[in-house]
Amino acid sequence: MAETLLALLLVTNSAKGSNLVFRWPESPQSSPRLSRSRPDPKLSLSQLDNPWKASHSQDALERAEVLPPKDYAHDPEYRWERPNALRDRSLSYSHESGRASPSRDMAYSFDKVSSPDEYDHVLGYSGEFLANVLCPHKAMCHQKFELVVDDLAFIGHPVCADSDTRWSFKPEKIKPGSRGREERDLDSSSSPHIAENSTSLSPELTGSEPPSSGKAPWLHTFHLVLVLDLPDPSSSASGNLAKYFNTLYEQIAFTLTAVLYQEQVLSNFVEEECDVLLSLKETCITNGEPYSKYSASALEISSIAPAMKTIFEAIKSSSMAYVTINYLPLELQLPPYLDSLLHSQDDQDADSIDPYDDDPTLTWGEHMNLGWKLPTMAPWKTLLLLDIDNEMDPHQILNGPHGNADDKTLAEGLVRFLETASVTLSLYDMANLLDWDLESQVYPIVRWLVLHRRAKVVDVVHAGLKTAFALSPKFGSTLSQLSTEFHDAFPHPAIPPLAQILATVSASTSKQTDNHFFASVVKSKELIPMYHDVVLWMLKRDILTTLHLRIRVVATRELKLRVKEERDRKIMQSGGSVKFHKRSKSGSDNGDSVSRTRNPSFFLSPRSARNFARRISSNESGKSEISELNFDIDEPMHRLVEEEEASDSEQDNSEVDDQEESGWDTTEDHLSPSMINDPGKATPMQRRWLSAMSDGKDPAIAKRFELINQYFDGKKSDDEILYRAEISRKQLREVLHHYEDYLQTFLHPS
Repeated sequence: MAETLLALLLVTNSAKGSNLVFRWPESPQSSPRLSRSRPDPKLSLSQLDNPWKASHSQDALERAEVLPPKDYAHDPEYRWERPNALRDRSLSYSHESGRASPSRDMAYSFDKVSSPDEYDHVLGYSGEFLANVLCPHKAMCHQKFELVVDDLAFIGHPVCADSDTRWSFKPEKIKPGSRGREERDLDSSSSPHIAENSTSLSPELTGSEPPSSGKAPWLHTFHLVLVLDLPDPSSSASGNLAKYFNTLYEQIAFTLTAVLYQEQVLSNFVEEECDVLLSLKETCITNGEPYSKYSASALEISSIAPAMKTIFEAIKSSSMAYVTINYLPLELQLPPYLDSLLHSQDDQDADSIDPYDDDPTLTWGEHMNLGWKLPTMAPWKTLLLLDIDNEMDPHQILNGPHGNADDKTLAEGLVRFLETASVTLSLYDMANLLDWDLESQVYPIVRWLVLHRRAKVVDVVHAGLKTAFALSPKFGSTLSQLSTEFHDAFPHPAIPPLAQILATVSASTSKQTDNHFFASVVKSKELIPMYHDVVLWMLKRDILTTLHLRIRVVATRELKLRVKEERDRKIMQSGGSVKFHKRSKSGSDNGDSVSRTRNPSFFLSPRSARNFARRISSNESGKSEISELNFDIDEPMHRLVEEEEASDSEQDNSEVDDQEESGWDTTEDHLSPSMINDPGKATPMQRRWLSAMSDGKDPAIAKRFELINQYFDGKKSDDEILYRAEISRKQLREVLHHYEDYLQTFLHPS
């Protein structure tokens, strides 16, 4: 964790001068780097690189003497030495100009190796020089500080006294419409926090005024600095490096400096601590004691020194740092997967991609979406409490100190939630039992617990342990260590060793039926309570992974053929019903024929009537009146009527065909079985198949299948389907049973 962190430094600028007050670890060391040495021209051709070959003629290559391969492992030129290993870095900077520019009077010297004093030198720089550089001018204080020199990066938030050398709060700029104390919730951090664009904490936030002592403090500036080993540019992404530095600044440097600045203003705490440490340092130097002696004594008599040590070790071990600054408890941490930002995006785990990024109700927020890799916080998930017997004991919370009625109300709400929380209940169920709003009341507590590593989001465990598990691909500890801890936690003879349980769980994943934990491991209802604790123990250590049922829809060959045959049958039936009525040629005219002869356009459509009128007007007789026609009008009129009737019949038949052809995708494979990848966005042809699956089924079951098949995309788990469809597990099993010929089910980790 935070593999680039080298040290924490506390530097000051005061009336006593610039000093490096304390550092941890005692002797920080940079990680070694290797450089590629220059090829030896006496090497054989096979050992020379292409650039060397290109820079020499062919004759030189042929005349090159073949020598045995060189041992680069013991070549001193192969190891790239940092300048701080050979010289005092601060000597190459001009003290007169105050800028980090090379000195004209001092040149780089790699011939003599200096032996710097362990008290006054760190990472190749003198303590006084570091204090001068890291305690900038007042105009550069109270803001983010980032300095990169060679292969080192210094990050912090320097703060200073006012122009009259007094430490005091500045008035806070209150924004209109800001929330008051009564609207505070558990989502906010319990530690003091100041806005990044503000200079200092406001007295309103602390509830007290700065001390009014007449003694002017001697401390002018102090700066808690994080020293980082600048990553190799070839192994890091430039965009991620900025986010990496900013996370270290916000979570560690800025937060810790804010607390120290508050205590300095209120009680002159930092100055008194630095005075004690500097006096101890001078005493140890005078007595000729090693720096380790000074460091050990500083951890005993100071509050800042052990806090720096605890924070450094917690960052390196990827754990929470519980520190106390002037009797003020503080929790600090970094995201557990922060180091992944230093690597290419291609190296990231695919599991870290959240499929619900587009849903704002299922995200953790901006402050927990970088380097955390948290599972989705969804209503169908649950919460696994960690260390509930210690810090999160409900009775301890109620008996603890409460500043006012609001704090007591928050504590009582937290206690109710902790007493209700169980891995057998989803977050949605917990909200219903508490009569709370899921998003505004339950989610903030979940975020607070997960942020402070008091709980973790997991999948719901069946009350009867009928949950399918698989082994995690990687354990946090060795199997031997876990087995020892498991034996100490569960000495009951009915519980087998951990290795045997893991083997049974691993073998059960290949079973088609009875692959859940109860059928494979427990096998007795009397042992369910005991094995509940076993499952919780294993889930807390990330040994088990929950397997969820996922469903996909398959359109079989028989189904497709049946749909196609039904379509062809309807087309044939619609085509056979189209009949044309021809006029009898017997010569006997009834009343209808007389009326047609007298007014033939009466039986025609407007379009046909106009065509008929044009044909009559173009007759050879040249007469325009129908009564004067000298030819048999009955035949042409009859022919037009038949044409009109045929046209209307074809149009009706075409409408039937259009209805049958609607959604009939000719590109679909109607002979081979295929998967309907997303039934919620099915094509018209796929909707025909989905509808045909319900032929002959019970109407109630068919209606339920029509409502929930949109979730059968192979991505949504059974818990999510039950929540979104608002059905019971029994109803889901009924659908799976009646439609088993068209469904593909499988188990997959969530």
